[in-house]
Amino acid sequence: MIFDYPDRRESRRHGPEGYSAYESYRPWLRDEFDYRCVYCLKRETWGQVTSEFALDHFAPQALNPALKLDYRNLVYACQRCNSVKRSQTVGDPTRLLCASLVAALPDGSLRPHDPEVERLIEHLSLNSPRIKEWRADWMRIVVLAKEYDRGLYFRLVGFPEDLPDLRRLRPPMNSRKEGLKQCRFAQRERSELPDEY
Repeated sequence: MIFDYPDRRESRRHGPEGYSAYESYRPWLRDEFDYRCVYCLKRETWGQVTSEFALDHFAPQALNPALKLDYRNLVYACQRCNSVKRSQTVGDPTRLLCASLVAALPDGSLRPHDPEVERLIEHLSLNSPRIKEWRADWMRIVVLAKEYDRGLYFRLVGFPEDLPDLRRLRPPMNSRKEGLKQCRFAQRERSELPDEY
């Protein structure tokens, strides 16, 4: 299902370090979070892409200036979730928003299985009537596309065309060089990229 959160992550796939501006981490974070918002799972392929996604400091940089350029503190988020979160302190979404702790229901609501996840969902209004309706609408759109327009279906549930080749990027340091082989661009080159996810 398109709103199934990923399995719990033990660590990040990539480890770029040393950039002087956090925006330089954008291609890494796009790949790290599979081209969708870590909070609501909105996908790049569902919009215009330009200016629709932000790099969010889940530990707010205003309260934690030392973490401003820390890759592990950055997540890929849609503008809506980023603007709702603002400088609130929330739990780590890479740890909390996972398949074992939260489920999306057919009516578009999220069912948390943990009090900390419930607080995160409340902080970001992820169960507001408007967001539940949006989620339910997208579930239906994807079902209809699968039934009536397979080309549209695969555009909606697949990866975007403009996958960055992270192997060509040269961060000052990279503590997880093995992740370069697993970037989505490299998977597509090896014909290992799934058609849908």
